[in-house]
Amino acid sequence: MPNLKDIKTRINSVQNTKKITKAMKMVAAAKVKKAESTVKASRPFSDELLHLFRKMLGTVNEYSKQGLKVERALDNYPELITPREVKAEGLLVITSNKGLAGSYNANIIKAAFKRIKENKENGIKTIIYPVGQKAISAFKHKNSDDYVLKKGYMAIANNPTAIGASVIAEDMAKDFIEGELDSIDIFTTHFNNMMSYNVVTWEILPVKVEKAKKNEIDPLMTFEPSPHAVLKQLVPMYITNSIYQALLEANASELASRMTAMSAASNNAENMINTLTVDYNKARQGAITNELVEIVSGANSVNN
Repeated sequence: MPNLKDIKTRINSVQNTKKITKAMKMVAAAKVKKAESTVKASRPFSDELLHLFRKMLGTVNEYSKQGLKVERALDNYPELITPREVKAEGLLVITSNKGLAGSYNANIIKAAFKRIKENKENGIKTIIYPVGQKAISAFKHKNSDDYVLKKGYMAIANNPTAIGASVIAEDMAKDFIEGELDSIDIFTTHFNNMMSYNVVTWEILPVKVEKAKKNEIDPLMTFEPSPHAVLKQLVPMYITNSIYQALLEANASELASRMTAMSAASNNAENMINTLTVDYNKARQGAITNELVEIVSGANSVNN
């Protein structure tokens, strides 16, 4: 017969767990609405920026470093938009700092390791730029010779900002300009809705944007002081915004995934509590029945 004390202890333990998961669900639900609004509000700007960028590339056919004043790596736009043979690839892997978000982090890390394997088979060196504690831990503890782990970014995983995105963009642009790597891809998620997201890969360096066709370019449009001066501002903005958008998408997806996971955990805890309560009542009834049988048996023995 099950021990009543053990069952009661387990019920209390599951009830405490349920309180935690329910609280985490409420916190995630409170944050995810704001994150959803932010990511959806930022998409039109990103789309329009891409549209303008395509027009610029369709207008400016030649890129030269001559007379270009470069104060930071992101300013060297001719180099950043010039494709080269890929011998080393950088991966910006965006995860969260905390777990208990279902399979969110695992899916992104799994996709990144798949790319690492493909690069190894093709003789391409892989350099990892991890965002979030989960990515940092996953690649740090693996101790693999298949990739090089660069500086990690933790704070920005919880609080995506344009400033944080510009720091990451400058670090990667610097490594790209110095020839440490030949291309950079972002591994993030695309937020669909509160119930779904999907892992996506964005090519970021060199900047690969399809040029606008002639019929898409307004012949009356002029660029001041010059198309090259505009490109110098537009390329860093496009790269930084792409990283910022990826961070926003990842943040919203993480919160939605955590809310769903904690909701499921709370429901499972409730079901387990109900099952254990039934077991407890059965065991208690069995104990009472045994006590009654013993009392009746004792009374019969005395009477006899």
